[in-house]
Amino acid sequence: MDVDKLHGRVCVSAVVAAAALGLTAAGSTRAQQDDQTPASARESAPIDITGHWVSLITDDWVYRMITPAKGDYSYVPLNDEGIRVADTWDPARDEAAGEQCKAYGAPAIMRLPNRVHITWEDDDTLKLDIDTGMQTRLFHFAESEPLGPRTWQGWSSARWEVSGDTSRRRGFYRLSGSLGDIENFGSLRVDSTHLRAGYLRKNGVPFSEDADMTEYFNLIAEDDGNQYLVIQTYVEDPRYLAQHFVRTMQFKREPDGSKREPTECSTI
Repeated sequence: MDVDKLHGRVCVSAVVAAAALGLTAAGSTRAQQDDQTPASARESAPIDITGHWVSLITDDWVYRMITPAKGDYSYVPLNDEGIRVADTWDPARDEAAGEQCKAYGAPAIMRLPNRVHITWEDDDTLKLDIDTGMQTRLFHFAESEPLGPRTWQGWSSARWEVSGDTSRRRGFYRLSGSLGDIENFGSLRVDSTHLRAGYLRKNGVPFSEDADMTEYFNLIAEDDGNQYLVIQTYVEDPRYLAQHFVRTMQFKREPDGSKREPTECSTI
């Protein structure tokens, strides 16, 4: 008999026998896997950002606390079309059109002076209630497509990103003694699309419906017990921006929401 043919028959027989012997074990393993429900976003969270937060206006004070003058789009990388649109800003026109919230959309709201209450709406959806403009943002961890018309807050898809040494203490940046000694244990990434066109600043600096935004939420814990939420924001808009509009915001954790002051949107 041909050795190659014999070797082939032996191999086939061995595979069949192994498959037969493994059916019960494989079936049992599969059944166990089917019974295991994947961990929800809440259960798998490497950091806990729920609670009450107040914004710390540590940079761009004049652009965040006061409505800049018309035509002041300093530090925003507008292209020619963006500059043209910004120069047409008319707050009275926005007021008449019922568009007082154009500067309170997702690409701008976190830079306004505000207090934010973060909670879990369900096991796979984070909810941000923002007192300035009385806006609500929802971060969806479950895979889904944007539904309904475009809105100021758009549709935000979220996922946890874990890195660093997770064997000791997961879930935040710890500052020990100096800013040079930082341990990274995880962050939240949020990608927002399906936006209604609005303003990056209250003086009419525009973003279009083509804009999308990526945010990274990082938790910092200091040795004195204070906690800070640092948000890095990247806005891309091929219609009005020549390059990404990049900003960083800081929030400090508060014990409760007693200092919240819900206020409606305004054009100035």
